[in-house]
Amino acid sequence: MPSEQQDRDTIASRFVATLGATMAAANYPVTMVREVMAQTSRAYGLDHQFLALPNYVQVGSPTGEGLYIVNPDFTLRYDQSFPLAKLVAQAQQGTVDPAEGLAELDRIHKQKQRFPVWVTVLGYAVQSAGLALILQPTVLSLIGATVLGLLVGGLSVLGRRIDAVGYLLPTICAFLVAFIVFNFNEHWHMGHDSLRALAAPLATFLPGAAITLAVIELSTHHVVSGASRLVAGFMQIAQLAFGILIAAQVAGVADNALDTAEINRLGVWAPLVGVVVYGLGAMLNFGPPTSFLPWMLLMLLTAYGGQWVGNELLGSYASGFELIGSHSSAIFTATLISMMSIAVGVQTGLLLWRAAIQLTDAPQRRAFHD
Repeated sequence: MPSEQQDRDTIASRFVATLGATMAAANYPVTMVREVMAQTSRAYGLDHQFLALPNYVQVGSPTGEGLYIVNPDFTLRYDQSFPLAKLVAQAQQGTVDPAEGLAELDRIHKQKQRFPVWVTVLGYAVQSAGLALILQPTVLSLIGATVLGLLVGGLSVLGRRIDAVGYLLPTICAFLVAFIVFNFNEHWHMGHDSLRALAAPLATFLPGAAITLAVIELSTHHVVSGASRLVAGFMQIAQLAFGILIAAQVAGVADNALDTAEINRLGVWAPLVGVVVYGLGAMLNFGPPTSFLPWMLLMLLTAYGGQWVGNELLGSYASGFELIGSHSSAIFTATLISMMSIAVGVQTGLLLWRAAIQLTDAPQRRAFHD
């Protein structure tokens, strides 16, 4: 019996470690990863200590025995996060057998994309078109964002398969998109070179998620993971800025020719339609369950409404709208402040959600009674 119990504890410990690593690969905050691992361990009667970093998870007993280390050297796709979330909920309640949980994690890791590659590329182009309707609602911007979205979407697929391309992908895509836009404007005399035309097809490289997680983790005293994510986010911004600036120099575009003026030639309805189009493109690109589409559209419309109100009341920095100046320092500062404002908003929502859970997870603490 002791041997059988030891075997069960061993499997349960492996499950806790692998579950935490998979959550890290899905970009869960390390605060949540640690919390889930602790609750899962208690559910299976384990006494463990934990270390969770974005690329390192360690689980072991206080005596140092039964140490399990997992390095999440892969990135979980968005569609894979849905079965993972279901498994996380079951693990915290201890309602799934650890061996079955390990098998389910392996199945999630090997799960194929819902749509073929060409559909995901098309989906990214639709996303880009939706952002163009929000940022620069003109016919030319819409066409350009769609075509360049196909280009960036195709290169993104290539970057996921070839590491050498993937590491330089933000710079490569930024250079190509900016060079095409700048030369098109110069040869066809379309006026000033608006940086808004670059934002839509390059949106996938903006490190919003990394900076959001960094703010959450730094504010909860997880300095190592938060700092590493923040540095990674800065590096991605630098790669984008480098590609755009080099393209401007090669194309012979002066700084004073770059502007961020918004032009709406389609009507006040365009941004709202753009939010819906973006949501449809995200469904094709990321491939979540179809039943999630109404919730995705609700979240996108709510986020857009919140940003619009914040922009009207507090200005663009506080609302999270992207601001780009005519100098590289202004580009960096404005983009950083905008992303930080988004991160603070997400953190506030997360804290409110956790507070609501704490008020309702036990009968004696429920805020509302039947």
